[in-house]
Amino acid sequence: MSRLPLPEPPVIERNAASRSPFLLTCDHYGRVIPDALGDLGLPASELTRHIAWDIGIAGVAERVSDALGAHLIAQRYSRLVIDCNRPPDVASSIPVLSEATTIPGNDGISQAAADARRAAIFTPYHDRIDEAIDVRLRDGRPTVLVSLHSFTPVYAGVARPWHIGTLYHRDTRLPPLLLKLLHAEGDLVVGDNQPYAVSDLTDFTIPVHGEKRGLMNTGIEIRQDLIGDEAGQAQWAERLTRLFREIEATLITPQSSRA
Repeated sequence: MSRLPLPEPPVIERNAASRSPFLLTCDHYGRVIPDALGDLGLPASELTRHIAWDIGIAGVAERVSDALGAHLIAQRYSRLVIDCNRPPDVASSIPVLSEATTIPGNDGISQAAADARRAAIFTPYHDRIDEAIDVRLRDGRPTVLVSLHSFTPVYAGVARPWHIGTLYHRDTRLPPLLLKLLHAEGDLVVGDNQPYAVSDLTDFTIPVHGEKRGLMNTGIEIRQDLIGDEAGQAQWAERLTRLFREIEATLITPQSSRA
């Protein structure tokens, strides 16, 4: 298999020695494209849009990680190189079309080249999440997996009204409580499995690391116009931190006290 050289390792971590029950992941944190792939045939303007990364979520994730002292595992490469929240065998793993934009550098990619991207970026990222969960479960530590994302306010010409959405599938513990807390905020339009719903066919992080490992889990999507600058990122990080502390007090602390 050919090798894809990377200027930097794919995995970014924060607070790796954390004792917090929250394990934060950020699949679309960065928008770096390896030098070997050039610009994937795209103008620079396309590489800053939502098709390349989850705008604003990096700043939110870092702030929440630091405020909670929670372990954050993120990856720095653009979802246009390989999408780390897609099963590797689906077409959207290495997209030829994203929204209405054709990705010339992905069109007609060979299996060897696709495997090289997976080996360089996708596999190390998900292996690191697996390792972190293994250690936590071995030590008997409560673990709540939260996959952090952001979404574009308008997709394919359709406006999206939600400020924040929860994404879930099989977990019946965390998502109902999170939805309740979000609705109680009083100033939010909250998406219940909106703008996306978790599926084994289209998602990877929650089904594989959350559901198959039996962890409490949720995905969170924040609308990008709300976190496009540092002020918005700080405000939303403060809100999420407060809500996560309520979740910990409700779901985790009572369990720990009975242990």
